[in-house]
Amino acid sequence: MKNLSNKKILFIICGGISAYKSLETIRILKKNGAIIKTILTESAKEFVTPLSITSLSQGKVYYNLFSVENEAEMDHISLSRWADVILIAPATANTISKLAQGITNDLASTVVLASDKDIFLAPAMNVRMWEHLTTKLNLKKIEEFGYKTIGPEIGDMACGEYGEGKMSEPLKIAKEIDDYFLGKINNKKFKALITAGPTNEYIDPVRFITNKSSGKQGYELAKSLSKKGFDTTLISGPTNLKINDEINLIKVETADEMLIATQENLPVDVAIFSAAVADFKINKTFKNKIKKQDNFNLNLEKNLDILNYVSNHNSMRPKMVIGFAAETNEIVKNAEEKLNKKNCDWIISNDVSNKDIGFNSDYNEVTIHYKNKDLIREKLSYKKKSEISDEIVDRIIHQLK
Repeated sequence: MKNLSNKKILFIICGGISAYKSLETIRILKKNGAIIKTILTESAKEFVTPLSITSLSQGKVYYNLFSVENEAEMDHISLSRWADVILIAPATANTISKLAQGITNDLASTVVLASDKDIFLAPAMNVRMWEHLTTKLNLKKIEEFGYKTIGPEIGDMACGEYGEGKMSEPLKIAKEIDDYFLGKINNKKFKALITAGPTNEYIDPVRFITNKSSGKQGYELAKSLSKKGFDTTLISGPTNLKINDEINLIKVETADEMLIATQENLPVDVAIFSAAVADFKINKTFKNKIKKQDNFNLNLEKNLDILNYVSNHNSMRPKMVIGFAAETNEIVKNAEEKLNKKNCDWIISNDVSNKDIGFNSDYNEVTIHYKNKDLIREKLSYKKKSEISDEIVDRIIHQLK
């Protein structure tokens, strides 16, 4: 398991009889070169001790949200940022319920909610608890949030019953984490380019034509690609959004600037054009501010279509070209006309007349329109834009491989 070497794993141990397996899991991870920090919930301390964990992990154990020492050395925000991945094992029914509801009443739940990293859970509980509808609904919800599960297994339980709910063996858990890092390493060979946000087309030094695009979906796509290991470049129109340092951010204002930046960053394996580029620009920009007049006419000319340019560029065309279609009516018809007209591999459409999923919203509901005739279109239901992005990137990885 060479892919664990020097990887930073934040290990959260919850209160269940399977907590004893966490010691062996830490030992395996550590043996294969992982760097471990551990959070113990209050109930977990009834099953394993901080001393035993420290001796195996050779790292600090955290358990008190309001510890002055912890906050001075590494608060719950920086602890979540420190990790390459978070592993919760065992993940009890109570923990799964808290994560599904967004409850943050201890250090472990606070760190998880504050994290921008992938989170793995190894569930462990009595078979009846595992089969309960509440657990199933909570699990479905956190999987929609992007959390990944390892197990559980079917077998004999400490309570004497038999069935599904047994925590996966330490070696299997370690192998799953190793495979996760292997996937990221394999994805590093892929280069991705994303455009996001609006463009500003200037009339004079103080006025311009623009649109309501916030850039949120494009920024989340860049984050998802980078998180999965892609070498990621984000070309962004004017926004107030922040992006991770490992993403190559290029700021532009006009459609012409976005086109030049795109040309300069080709070739790539995947190009995603989520920016709402202005269709028109001013034929002649005024050097000085235009004074108020009774009547005034603007002469417009078409901007070059960046998506169409890249998608039909024979020598520099990426393996995958994905466009966006922000529509207000006849969404399927308009999106599929765009798919064929612009020679894209996919078009991702959404209804921007719906304020819940339109511009500036943190949520979205999209349909992927595929050029592949085996699967014409696929709807990704209403959820956070970050979750929509993860689902899109998973499909991109599948397509590339």
